[in-house]
Amino acid sequence: MEKFVFIETYGCSANQNNSEIIAGLLKQAGYELTNNEKIAEILIINTCIVKGKTESKIKRRIQDLSREFPDKLIVIAGCMPETDKQSLVKINSRCLLLGLSHTKDIVKLIRDYKESKLDKKKSEFYLSKTHEEKICSPKISNNKLISIIQISEGCLGSCSYCKTKLAKGPLFSYPEDKIIKSIESDLQNGAKEIWITSQDNASYYLDRENKSKLPELLNKILSLKYNFRLRLGMINPNNLYPILNEMIDIYKNKKMYKFLHIPIQSGSDKVLKDMNRPYKIEAVKEIIKKFKIEIPDITIATDIITGYPTETEEDHKKNIELIKEERPDVFNLSKFSSHKQTESGKLTPLKKELINKRATALMELHRKTALDNKEKFKDREIKVFVNNKTKIPNTYEARDDNYNIVLVKSNDKSCLGKNINVKISQIGVHHMIGEII
Repeated sequence: MEKFVFIETYGCSANQNNSEIIAGLLKQAGYELTNNEKIAEILIINTCIVKGKTESKIKRRIQDLSREFPDKLIVIAGCMPETDKQSLVKINSRCLLLGLSHTKDIVKLIRDYKESKLDKKKSEFYLSKTHEEKICSPKISNNKLISIIQISEGCLGSCSYCKTKLAKGPLFSYPEDKIIKSIESDLQNGAKEIWITSQDNASYYLDRENKSKLPELLNKILSLKYNFRLRLGMINPNNLYPILNEMIDIYKNKKMYKFLHIPIQSGSDKVLKDMNRPYKIEAVKEIIKKFKIEIPDITIATDIITGYPTETEEDHKKNIELIKEERPDVFNLSKFSSHKQTESGKLTPLKKELINKRATALMELHRKTALDNKEKFKDREIKVFVNNKTKIPNTYEARDDNYNIVLVKSNDKSCLGKNINVKISQIGVHHMIGEII
């Protein structure tokens, strides 16, 4: 019987990359991958703890799988083993826990279990903290056109609400030469789109030097003699501000997607201070203003947490004002999740009804402003890169220069991985529809 493994992934692009590495290492060790948990011998759940709602969903999923497949080996990876060990063992005492610092030890963990060598000491080893570089590893990508590259683990922040910091720990930047080598390898293997990801890309190398080396790293990546596009992930405002002018120049490079993900979290300076976010809202506004002056069509993505325990009605109004003024194209709205291990978990939470009401108001406003933003693209002829096949027959997902989603209908399967010209016929909040010219 084949040794089939099923992998289910939750959370950010870094987590997606971790699952790609796990898949690559298992394949190298002789395992076969399957999307069907029923035929798999081993079930791997790669977890996320950013939102309380997602956390509960994952725990229910583990519970269901444990009940349905009592004889199968379940491995729980990602952030959750670091912070929720006791509750996971309570759900399934037989499950194996793989800490974030040991993603590349997946094969050893399974081997130790099968050879009955997984005693208490070894189990603790797989949850211990160490510096693991998640680059230059075998990996199996869900989309061969997209290369996800992590440049660091952890962060320099101490946000009062963040449970992820407890799992990922302090910032550990990966060596520049290994990052470049990993990207070159993926480009040689057919990748056309590079995603640079970490908890805060702007903090790259701040654990070793007093200035971010992100601009230097990006310039070296963009100078590689391949035809590709680069999408930069999340950048915290406080670490972006000192390198702002350098970053604006880099964004003008034709290989860069004009996509800026800057998590603001609150429009209120008071709430930002309570959250231990080390910047003021005016600095954020200055960053966005300068980018928009130089790159008018740039896509602005941001994150807001509504219902933080100290958030007043006046603070909520400042969130509303922020959305009205900055008009983000992508808006990741989270309702405050109270985590016991965090500083804010000790505070009295606001009533759910109030949080829901504020969330609805923010989302309704975002939908309106984001749709208005898209009007400028209506009937425009643009070039897009086709990077994915959708579940809709003969429909492909493409990205324009600003990383907007453009859905394209085509009977030509060879359009995948190509740049094509389209005319935008319809617009929506989250995507546009393009007709091939």
